[in-house]
Amino acid sequence: MARAKMPFLRQVLVLQIGLLALVLVVGAVMAVWTESSELSDQFEQRALDMARVVASNVALGDAVAADDQRLVQATAESARLATGALFVVVTDEKGIRLAHPNPDQIGQPVSTDPSAALAGKEVTNIERGTLGLSARGKVPLRDHSGTIVGEVSLGISATEIDAARQSQLGTVGLFSGGALLLGVGGALLLIRLLKRRTLGLEPHELAELMQEHQAVLHGIGEGVLAVDASGRISVCNTESRRLLRLDAPPGTHVSELDLPPRLRATLEAGERVDNLVTVAGDRVLVANYREVRKGDFDLGGVLTLRDRTDLETLTRELDSTRELTDALRAQRHEFANRMHTLSGLVRTQHYAEAAEYLRAMSAGAITLIGSDMIDDPYLQAFLAAKAATAAGLGVRLKIGENSWVPSKVVAPVEVTTVVGNLVDNALQAARRGPGRPAVVEVDLVADGTTLHVAVTDSGAGVPADLADSVFTDGVSTKDEPGHGLGLALTLQAARSLGGDVRLANPGGTGGGALFVAQLPQALEPTLEDVR
Repeated sequence: MARAKMPFLRQVLVLQIGLLALVLVVGAVMAVWTESSELSDQFEQRALDMARVVASNVALGDAVAADDQRLVQATAESARLATGALFVVVTDEKGIRLAHPNPDQIGQPVSTDPSAALAGKEVTNIERGTLGLSARGKVPLRDHSGTIVGEVSLGISATEIDAARQSQLGTVGLFSGGALLLGVGGALLLIRLLKRRTLGLEPHELAELMQEHQAVLHGIGEGVLAVDASGRISVCNTESRRLLRLDAPPGTHVSELDLPPRLRATLEAGERVDNLVTVAGDRVLVANYREVRKGDFDLGGVLTLRDRTDLETLTRELDSTRELTDALRAQRHEFANRMHTLSGLVRTQHYAEAAEYLRAMSAGAITLIGSDMIDDPYLQAFLAAKAATAAGLGVRLKIGENSWVPSKVVAPVEVTTVVGNLVDNALQAARRGPGRPAVVEVDLVADGTTLHVAVTDSGAGVPADLADSVFTDGVSTKDEPGHGLGLALTLQAARSLGGDVRLANPGGTGGGALFVAQLPQALEPTLEDVR
């Protein structure tokens, strides 16, 4: 069975502790070595200074010159006891001991070379003699006339040096141990921070996530916009930039982005949203938002966007076809009823009544659609369907007297989207409004290839606080949820043709609202336009 590999963060911890320990050991060794050298120099200098003090006694020099061994021994022993030295040795000019802590050594030559001191030089060293290893200071001894009559050698025991060195080692050890503990604590805090920032993932896992991140985010057909817990962008893939037409580098706050109101509200709320339909520029988008958490960590959320523009276009066409079918079905049923009535009058030989009925039918045939004012069959059928819908709502839909469309529509989807949404809103406003009878009037005027549309109703008008934002996605005059998208789609469809839609008159107590649309390139050019 393969041995489990040590986690990366633990490797980092071990490496940091090992490196810190190595640096501290090397530093401690260097410090001890330096301090030991300085300590030896200090003890040698101390021995030399004490030897100078002893040699400065002129009486001692005179005693050596007079060969008064008892006086020399007594003076040397007194100095040794006073200074705490290991030994104080006094010799004559031949290097023969006249004073020594061990009386048996008196009269014997010194164990180390006395020539330098006898020559008038001062000597310091660490040597081993009859009393063991010691730091020594040797100075010439002079009588009252200044003549060198011997030497004074003073030694400090190496045990004192070792004790001082042990004290230094203890200090260095305490400092190194404290530094090591502090370093280990810092390393543990760093590892904890890294673990928190990387969510406990190993480097190879992070690399795999990065590869998957790039492959998934830029390889899918959906837009992905991710925000962190503070509301700043962390991911914005290519598709989301295309759909929202924005440049959102990582770190940009949501409040700084030009987003549709519904998307902005979703990101700021940070709550789950499913299949939210919104309009961004000339596109209809479906958005979903999910919170992202890992354990107790709040990682923000992810907004996914799908382009439903083409599907929305097909839906509009289907709605138009369905309305037209419903209108034709209703007209077919009404026509069949009239034919049955006329057939009955003929069969019963009520010819005068049948003729009158035919005249009434002919007069009523000049209905909303079928007049010479609108020549486009698509608009005729579409408005016929809307007229049937209006009748079901108790609203009368009529064409304005100044309407005139002599050519065909070349952008039926965009035109019916604009006209249909404006008419639908007007029908609802007229139905809810106080004015009776409830009426919606549509004016369609051709200006070359441009179609001008005006829709007014007998409703209560648009509230003043919504007049400037009525075309904004999510804004609606209705209290029920699920509204606020129709006028935004209307504006989108008009602008896709290079046109525009505006609220010309919000209305109020004197009548309903008036919406005006301009749709360039919506009609075929007439012969006069070609000329």
